[in-house]
Amino acid sequence: MKEKILTALKRVIKSGLNSFWRNRWISTATIGVMVITLGLITGLFLISVVAGSILSDLEDKVDISVYFKLETPASDILKIKSELEGLSDVKGVEYVSREEALAKFQEGHQNNPLIIKSLEELGGNPLEASLNIRAKVIDDYESVASFLESSRFAGLVDTVNYRQNQKVIEKLSSILATVRRSGLAAILVLAIVAVLVTFNTIRITIYSLREEIGVMRLVGASNWYIRGPFIVEGILHGLAASLLTTIIFYPSVLFVSPKVSAFLSGIDLAVYFKNNFFQIFLLQTLVGVALGVISSLIAMRRYLKI
Repeated sequence: MKEKILTALKRVIKSGLNSFWRNRWISTATIGVMVITLGLITGLFLISVVAGSILSDLEDKVDISVYFKLETPASDILKIKSELEGLSDVKGVEYVSREEALAKFQEGHQNNPLIIKSLEELGGNPLEASLNIRAKVIDDYESVASFLESSRFAGLVDTVNYRQNQKVIEKLSSILATVRRSGLAAILVLAIVAVLVTFNTIRITIYSLREEIGVMRLVGASNWYIRGPFIVEGILHGLAASLLTTIIFYPSVLFVSPKVSAFLSGIDLAVYFKNNFFQIFLLQTLVGVALGVISSLIAMRRYLKI
């Protein structure tokens, strides 16, 4: 029984290989379209990595600051700091005392004697203590600002600069969401195109083999024995496309990477691609094979009446 199954499986695979080779020109066109699709999907993936890195860097630079009234005791500010650190939305909180704020101000304006002299004439420290808060996700700044603007802190807090930065934060959040949505939409469209092209290839193959299929029906061949070669052909399309995509993409990434690094410091596509090569290749292979098999199944359901 086991030998019969293995023999039948070998015949199915051989038949699929023969069909793939017999229709090699059509298969080449199908593989070409799938290579373009997988290449664009991989390209969009790498673009999303670059965009994510840029946006992550920008997110790290975005924070909100809360300034406390001059008479607010440091102990009260540190209590609020502890409360903020306990919030699930908050990534980190930095306390800047009045003395530290003054020292930073003087250091930043040391080349401007007029400002330094004006500060000395005041005869005291006019700067407020503050907390610089970074949220885990950019969308969380709204809830953090609402927490700080609650009535129980009204006697301690002077200003929260979220409202001044709100437009920048919202714009950044919008860009991030748009990049994600656009990438997913483009991948979906390309996947549909690849399925349609492979679908038509299998349809043509079914039509060209209609007499052989008729003979197999007459001799009592099982459904899976008749369908198997078409699934094998779809798998071969996906495997060939993923392999060619990798062969084309690898040198392309090596060529583009220095230019990206020169424009965007801290981003090295070549290193990322090398470190994640097997994951990317596996993803390409799985997507390619899935597109080929799904296309084959749809075409068989539509045109192969058993």
